[in-house]
Parts: sequence; C-alpha cells; structure tokens
Amino acid sequence: MSEAEQTGTGREEIWLEKYRPETFDDIVGQETIVDRLRSYVERDDLPHMLFAGPAGIGKTTASVTIARELYGEDWEEHFLELNASDERGIDVVRDRIKSFARTSFGGVDYRIIFLDEADALTSDAQSALRRTMEQFSNNVRFILSCNYSSQIIDPIQSRCAVFRFSPLADEAVARQVRTIANTEGITVTDDGVDALVYAADGDMRKAINGLQAAAVTGDTVDEEAVFAITSTARPEEIKAMVTDALEGDFTAARSQLDHLITEEGIAGGDVIDQLHRSVWEFDIDDEAAVQLLDRIGEADYRITEGANERIQLEALLASLALDR
Repeated sequence: MSEAEQTGTGREEIWLEKYRPETFDDIVGQETIVDRLRSYVERDDLPHMLFAGPAGIGKTTASVTIARELYGEDWEEHFLELNASDERGIDVVRDRIKSFARTSFGGVDYRIIFLDEADALTSDAQSALRRTMEQFSNNVRFILSCNYSSQIIDPIQSRCAVFRFSPLADEAVARQVRTIANTEGITVTDDGVDALVYAADGDMRKAINGLQAAAVTGDTVDEEAVFAITSTARPEEIKAMVTDALEGDFTAARSQLDHLITEEGIAGGDVIDQLHRSVWEFDIDDEAAVQLLDRIGEADYRITEGANERIQLEALLASLALDR
C-alpha cells in the first residue's frame, strides 16, 4: 500500500479513538489528578471515585486508563461502562449493576463499574446506587462521572474520592493538535492551531474532531478551514458586533449578528458563549463589562427557557446601544 493510500485509510478512522490515551503518561493537561490516580493504582488501593468537570477533558479516558493499568489486556472483562443519561431508571441500578457486582472471576480483588453522566440519574436511582455501593464494596469499585457534582446526592459524594477536572490549558490542546497533525502528515498553520484552540475552549475532544474535519478539505489546515468547519465565529467578528452596539450603532451590530446566524450558521447559544468568553477583551471599563455580563446572563437564561434566540440576541444588542 502506498503512503498516500495509508494516509487516506488513516483518515477514515476516528482520530478521537485512534489517539485516545492508553497509559497515564499519555494523558495531557491533568497532571495533578494523574499523579493521584497513579498512586492509587501502584498501591492497588482504589476507592470509589467521582470525576466532575465539563466535557472532553479526560474523565472517561482516565477511567479506562485505570482499568488498563490494573488489569492489563483483560481489562474489558473487569470493567463495566454504563451511560446514565440513556439508562437512568432505578431498574438499571438494581439489575445491570448488581448482576455485574455479584460476579467475581479472573483472580482480581475487585472490578470497576464506570457510570458516565451520573448526574442524569434520578434521586431514587442514586439512592439505590448508594445501597449497592455499600453492599458490594468488597469486590467492586465505582467511578462516577458527571458535569455537575452538585447533582449527585451527598451520601454518594461522601463515599467517593472527588476529582475535579478543569478545562485543558491552551498549551496542552495545541501540543496535542500538533502531535496528531505530524503523525497524520497534515500541515497545520500557526493560525490554524490558534483557531482550533479557540474553538475547543479547553475541550480536547472538540479540538481533535475539528482537526480531522478540517483536514478533509486538504493537506493544510488553516484558520479559515477551522472556523468554517467548526461553525465558530472569529473573535474579531464578535468584537466588531459588540463594539458597534456599544457605540450606539444598532443597525450595524444587527447586520453583523444576521451574518453570523444566517450566513455562517452559528447557533444563538454559541454566540452567547463566545460573547461571554470575549467580555474582558472589549475596550470598555469595568462597570460597562459588568452590565454586559448581566445582559448576557439574562439572554442566556431566556434562550435556555425556550425564548427565540434571534430576538433575545437583538434585544441584548439593542439594550447596549440604548445605554450608549
């Protein structure tokens, strides 16, 4: 097979899985947590654990890596992964988890149950899970993953070692992007890397998926390709829109918003997120920044409650223009 054919074949794979870390040394951006997890594995003394943090920062990867380090090639026999957002009823806790917890084979002291998106479990299911954790603590260790630890009942939290994963640093995301690009034979410009880091916002999954999608268009990934494929507004476009509104030119600000939503296909919620990230980059004083954050928060709440995205964003820009 030629090099070109090998490269083409490689691009048919999902890079997210192809480059998923398999050892603790491969995990980037969570050094403090990895050191603690490595010490647990080295001592073979694993507690129940709760991993909390936003998406795409290594919670699932860390869980699978623990199993790989403990059980070697047979890790899948001793590792049960459930997604609570799909299977959120109390019957799942009573049936699938208990049936797995009751069995023990292969000469291991305990097995691991990984419950992803555990904050989607109902209160009754969490209560049943708490009792299961107590009943089978001799031969099962639970790893719970969630976005919001506040949604996990206190009796479960008190039984777990809590690890709070933070969004990945820009340097870690950029380093991984360059590593994958070099391996795949893809040329990524500096502004392309910066665009991927900006679009990812600490989410490694989003950065890798964005890189693979942008690489489909050619062997060079630049800023233009990244922003087009990830449906992300350029920071300067967001800044120009808000600046027009702050200067009292609502018509120009509305025109820029229309361009983002209609021509670039960016969702209103994503515009809100980028506005929030860019607040302190605008040339405004602290009082104006606080007022802007207040308006952004109100618009975000209303959109979340089902209000029309375009109307709420135009109202936000109009309020800024009226203040001026």
